[in-house]
Amino acid sequence: MRGRRWHLFASATLALWAGSVSAQTQNLLDIWGKALERDPVFASAKANRNAILEKVPQARAQLLPFLTGSTGAELDDVRRTNLDRDSTEKRGLWAVTLTQPIIDIAAWEQLKQSQLEAESADLAVQQAWQDLLLRVAQAYFGVLAAQDTLVTLDAQKQAITNQLEAAKKGFELGSATIADTYEAQARLDLINASEIEARNALQVSQDQLQKIINERPQALAGLSGNINLPPPQPARITDWTSQAGQASLEVARAVLSTRIAEKQINIAKSGHYPTLDFYAQSGSASDRGIYGPQAGPRSVDSTVGVQLSIPIFAGGGISSRVREQTSVLQRTRYDLESTRRQAVQLTQQYFSGVVSGLAQVSALQAAEKSSKASLDANQTGYEVGVRVNIDVLNAQQQLYETQRALANARYNTLLNGLRLKAVAGTLTEADLRAVNALLTSQNNN
Repeated sequence: MRGRRWHLFASATLALWAGSVSAQTQNLLDIWGKALERDPVFASAKANRNAILEKVPQARAQLLPFLTGSTGAELDDVRRTNLDRDSTEKRGLWAVTLTQPIIDIAAWEQLKQSQLEAESADLAVQQAWQDLLLRVAQAYFGVLAAQDTLVTLDAQKQAITNQLEAAKKGFELGSATIADTYEAQARLDLINASEIEARNALQVSQDQLQKIINERPQALAGLSGNINLPPPQPARITDWTSQAGQASLEVARAVLSTRIAEKQINIAKSGHYPTLDFYAQSGSASDRGIYGPQAGPRSVDSTVGVQLSIPIFAGGGISSRVREQTSVLQRTRYDLESTRRQAVQLTQQYFSGVVSGLAQVSALQAAEKSSKASLDANQTGYEVGVRVNIDVLNAQQQLYETQRALANARYNTLLNGLRLKAVAGTLTEADLRAVNALLTSQNNN
């Protein structure tokens, strides 16, 4: 009966604590909204994407007409052998030139390459978004796990303190030995040490969450004790591995890297190709001076034509660049295969983590019930004299360790579910909302 009273006391303490902070409780979606606005890693990825997107208009500009203007002044001083005969002329020159590339294989390939780089940058932002979601969930559950540990240690400390008082009274009355007091005191000292470590762990986990949202987290909504965690859908691992091998964001970026490398080879080869430009120019062509006895109106000459440029020999540099980019392409293909294998391996790992996690949660729930029954039985046996103090202490420790393991198993299972969808390329905000619904349900109980 006394063990049951301590459970009720701990539950009442938690209820009072929850009620006092309910007005300030933040849930997972609250933290997610702040993270989207404040996380510097995600903001950096978006800024980098915006920078890379500018490569497309820059590459396109190489294929569009461009207009240049030039002007200048010349001083022509002519001196003869006969020093008394010399002349000086001053001229002003100007020209406007319009150039339109007609055939430029390198510029076309650079445009296609820049478009592929822009697609890769978009995927990088999606990756950063998924990574932020996972970091938020991991940091959030890290705080909850640290809080659970501290609350459990608090309840265990209170139970041991009461057991210590009972042992002291028993020793004073002669119904127990001093060993019972020493055993309870030793357990209490260990709990005090564990409590210090747990408070530090809570501080560290809160710091991790603060690093993302740039503010100290308030009280967080937690998981309800009677929730049913969702199994993976689809339920076959082959469906997940097939999806990850094709649609994973990492794999998609690796595919784009190979295509970019192919374009780079074409750019290198284009060094052997001719270029053809259309040009039109208009400007001054007079040799008359600006002022003086020869000053007069100057003529304006206009020229229209095409210019063909054919590379003949570049010292072997073009061939070397082609060989270099061919090796780069081979490397990107190997990287693509490695990325596919990594995606499949992570999919198997996270799928197994969800399935085994669900089984572990079910087993620990059964263990929690049996541990509670064991504690009640040992507490009753101690009161009637058929159990000793160490039996009660061991039963208490087993119950609280089981409760901590159960809470951690729930958090890990939910995180593995999110990681599984991320590696398969299907993680969305709806998945975070589904997890958040498990948290808000606690407030409705």
